Amino acid sequence: MSSEPALEPAVPTGRRHSRTPEVVFRSLATAAGATIVAAIALIAVFLLIRAVPSIRANEVNFFTSTQFNTTDAHNLRFGIRDLFMVTVLSSLFALVIAVPIGVGIALFLTQYAPKVLARPFSILVDLLAAVPSIVFGLWGVLVLAQRLEPFERFLNTNLSWLFLFQNGNVSIAGGGTIFTAGVVLAVMILPIITSVSREVFSLTPRPHIEAAQALGATKWEVVRMTVLPYGRSGVIAGSMLGLGRALGETIAVLIVLRTSAQAGHWSLFDGGYTFASKIASAYSEFSEPLKTGAYIAAGFVLFALTFVVNALARLAAGGKVNG
Repeated sequence: MSSEPALEPAVPTGRRHSRTPEVVFRSLATAAGATIVAAIALIAVFLLIRAVPSIRANEVNFFTSTQFNTTDAHNLRFGIRDLFMVTVLSSLFALVIAVPIGVGIALFLTQYAPKVLARPFSILVDLLAAVPSIVFGLWGVLVLAQRLEPFERFLNTNLSWLFLFQNGNVSIAGGGTIFTAGVVLAVMILPIITSVSREVFSLTPRPHIEAAQALGATKWEVVRMTVLPYGRSGVIAGSMLGLGRALGETIAVLIVLRTSAQAGHWSLFDGGYTFASKIASAYSEFSEPLKTGAYIAAGFVLFALTFVVNALARLAAGGKVNG
């Protein structure tokens, strides 16, 4: 037997490397992710701490009352029923308008428009996102409201049996209705929905499209059988991003609904405040802790509502992808 020690296999010099950079990068990435989670949790804790004293001092039911009176810190009477109604109704109405138009624009740009036209048109649509909210608000109340008034009266006259179009608590002639605010919001969220949908539709695998064409499918059948199913999760995600923007929009809605501070039932011809516009309109009252806490409580509900909407959107989009 040889007494020489066994030789270990040589390790190529090029493959010998330290794991330190990988560990450092993984730690930094984990810390970045944890920072976001911690920030969201701290925001929620802050809102709760500031809101609880005011909710305890509230003289009416926070969830069902239509009052929101904080002029007297010793007799707080505030509820979010009307705020919730106006916020949800205006945002959903905007979504109903914007999603079909946004998806249609995205399909046109990716499937029908020539490249010479598609690129500048895409830039033009994206530029809508750069328009300040106050400009949309002024356009809505000074221009759009007058143009929509005849159509609103037609709906109110012929479809008043449906609760959405029944008589509201404000005059249609004033222009400051949820209907007008919803149309303004639809224009504001259109770039988000269009952009996300366009990106997803453009990623449809080319072999899928060519296979449908080889079977003799028309252009619409190709879109219906390949493009739309493939981009369904993206459309859902873009729609929910737009809904999140609509739920939190402040200045534009405040300007449109500034003359109609009343709400009553689930009618598009009501007025009122959303959560965000109510908080913005009463900023001057944030001088005492209890008064401020009343608006912070409303802000916490908006925070929770937006969080739930985005979580449901993530689940829905994930379910479509996995299915």
